[in-house]
Amino acid sequence: LESMEVEGESGGGMVKVTMNGKKQVISVSVNQEILSEDKEMLEDLILVATNQALDKVDTISKDKLGSLTGGMSIPGLF
Repeated sequence: LESMEVEGESGGGMVKVTMNGKKQVISVSVNQEILSEDKEMLEDLILVATNQALDKVDTISKDKLGSLTGGMSIPGLF
């Protein structure tokens, strides 16, 4: 999972956050055009992109671990 990379984006791709499978942010990309917008909007777009990346990591992790455990539900794992 550590080598896995996922990307979350918001604002039609104006803000992108890349994260690895350990939920560590690898990079944040902000399109130059959006920098002229207000600070709160930019913060919201970064937040949305980060949460989207986190959701993708969780989904992929559950799928991969589910295939390893044969679909068994292990209490407390997720």
